[in-house]
Amino acid sequence: MSILSELNALFETANIPVETGVFSGVPPDEYLVLTPLTDNFTVFGDNKPLADINEVRVSLFSKKNYLQRKNQLVRMLLQADFVITDQPTAGM
Repeated sequence: MSILSELNALFETANIPVETGVFSGVPPDEYLVLTPLTDNFTVFGDNKPLADINEVRVSLFSKKNYLQRKNQLVRMLLQADFVITDQPTAGM
């Protein structure tokens, strides 16, 4: 299963629309956009890849106060054993 399909399945349980790359159509009041960043074999041994490392930016767009939803999504990602490598602060 690819990281994008795993994230789509995970966020589907949060009842929030998800798109890859850019939101097509008229965006709702709250939605996620997944942007693939990297796909590489940084972990290897004996000249063979041991792990496929994928990175995806998850962008939350909300017309409401986003903090509660952001915290919910962070908890969901951590409980599903995703690694969060960066979390920008508000206002950036």
